[in-house]
Parts: sequence; structure tokens; C-alpha cells
Amino acid sequence: MNDTIPSSLQETLTHIRPVTGQLRREADQRLDQLTKPPGSLGQLEAIAAQCYAISECSWSAPLRKAAYVFASDHGVTEEGVSAYPRAVTAQMVENFLHGGAAINVLARLHEVRLTIIDVGVDADFPAHSALWQRKVRRASRNFRVDPAMSSAELAEALNVGLEAAQDAHSRGMHMVAAGEMGIGNTTAASALTAALTRQSVEAVTGTGTGISSTARQSKQLVISEALDKHLPGWRNETVAPLEALRCVGGLEIAAMTGFFLGAARHRKIIVVDGFIATAAAAVAVALAPPVGDYLLAGHRSEEPGHTHLLHHIGITPILDLRMRLGEGTGAVLAMPVIASAMHILTEMATFASAGVSSANA
Repeated sequence: MNDTIPSSLQETLTHIRPVTGQLRREADQRLDQLTKPPGSLGQLEAIAAQCYAISECSWSAPLRKAAYVFASDHGVTEEGVSAYPRAVTAQMVENFLHGGAAINVLARLHEVRLTIIDVGVDADFPAHSALWQRKVRRASRNFRVDPAMSSAELAEALNVGLEAAQDAHSRGMHMVAAGEMGIGNTTAASALTAALTRQSVEAVTGTGTGISSTARQSKQLVISEALDKHLPGWRNETVAPLEALRCVGGLEIAAMTGFFLGAARHRKIIVVDGFIATAAAAVAVALAPPVGDYLLAGHRSEEPGHTHLLHHIGITPILDLRMRLGEGTGAVLAMPVIASAMHILTEMATFASAGVSSANA
């Protein structure tokens, strides 16, 4: 099955280039010359080499970091898949704008520029300097009944993400993350995960915001029925990623997909947050495999589907703190670790420069 790629996305896809292996090798060679036993900094060394290659050794301190939080409601909440009412999405957007959420605290602490984007919240907001009003529609449709989005709505949501990536590029950001807010979005992410990885719905569907075991079984049934209705044959056939996103995704997931594609086009270090963001990243990688070269997994979510997605796109989580909040919190928490790796590569002395004896052959 082939996807129909929106014309607005075609140009971006043609400009996404793989990260050069030669640059990774250059970074590895320098890392081995630093005043430490080879490999002794573990995953930090792999992170440093990847970032060096992504930036084509052109980044300079201070690192400029940004996070974009995409918000949308989900029609599938009509099926009772969440422990929280749909109104919480709008209430949390207000909380973001007043600086009171976890992502606000972490973004302030780690000097990350934060932007909130309404791509489909079922409410209206007054103008605010930190808010982009890009509402495609007031919530996606209930995908147990109808596809979550029309083709035109999907294209518009993807464009919102591309616009955010262009904004980050225009502001000279080196490192970016996408977060999300949307009651019901673990249901959409679970459906996408099952469709893209061919894992069972039961294996990839967790408790989300804290539903009971009975509600979890009902949530799994909703997802299974939706997949069978909109993507028949998904258990045995490769699904078209954009069609899966259109049918069982969400507006904020579509926007994050566009954001990851746009950020890869502009060669940004992309820190992927938890389950919902990684579902969007998996769609982006399915559309343009070189996107995977630009991705670093901020953390491993407690949602069971997240581990399957990380394995599917081949990225290793930096942190594992049993988090499942979303908002971009895990990605922003990982940014200081990534920055540390980059500074070690560029600022640590070599054996030769420090006059330190290296190990015997």
C-alpha cells in the first residue's frame, strides 16, 4: 500500500540527507585520544559522536535549545479510554501558558526556549506570546467510528510541524524537542505502534493516565476494532505510515511528525520524548529513514509500547526514570546529558596536549 504524500511535504523529504559516517569516525578517533580509557564514558561517547556528525562539527557554545509542545484533543475519548476528562487538555494548555507545568519548570531550569502550539484543542485561547494558534479542527474524530483526520486535515497538521521546525532553524537552535498534550493520545499512539511494528494491541497498550485493568481491556478493544476497520490486514502487511497516522493518529502526533521531518531537513539534534512523541518519530522514519540518524531518545517511558517503538526505530534511551508524563519532560531532562557529551568531545584534553601517558599497546 502506498501513501499519498502531501505536496507540501514532498520538498522536505527530498532534502533529508543521512548523517555522514566519516564524521562519526572522526569523532570516535578524537574520543579515543582524550585523557580517559577508551570507551570509559560509555553511552556519552556515542552521543557525542552522533551530535558531532549531525552538526557537521559546526556547533558552538552556548548550545541553543528549544522545545515545542503540540496540543490537541481526541475524539476517541468518547469511548472512555482515559481516566481524565477531555477538558483537561485545555486546562493544561492554560497551565503551560502560566508557567506552572513540569515542562515549564524543566525548560526554565535548563534554558530551553518553550513554545506551545494549539493544533486541535477543543477550546479557544486568548492571544499569548508563548502560544501559536494553529487549530486544524476542534479535536480529531473518534477513530473507532471514522478516520481521525481527513487527508486535508492531516496535511495541514503536518505543515504546522514543518513551520515549527523552520522557526527553530530560523532562531539558530542546535537542539530541539517536541512534546505533546492531549487527553486520549496514548490510545492513538498505541494504535499507531501496533500498526507500524505489527506487535499485538495487548503488548503495546498500557494504562495511560492511570486507567483500571478493566478500562485497559476496553481500550485495547477500541484500538483493535479501529485498526481492523481502517487498516485491514495490518497484522500481516506493512501499512502506509501516513494512512495509519490519518486513520488512528491525532492532530498533535501529525504535527510532531512534520516537526521531526523538518528538523532533520535542517540537521538539528532531535531529542525524542516519550511514547507519544516516539510514535510520531516512527512515522517520520518510515517516511524518510535518514531521519533516524538525527534522533536521540531522551528517556524510556513506562508505557509498554514505548520499548517496542524504540527497538523498531533503533534508538537507545538516555534516561530511564519510570516517567510517563509527556509534555516533552523526558526530552528536556536529557538535554543537559547530551550537552555534557558534546562539551567533553570539544573541551577535554587529549593525552598529547595534556602530557599524559597513554595506555601501553
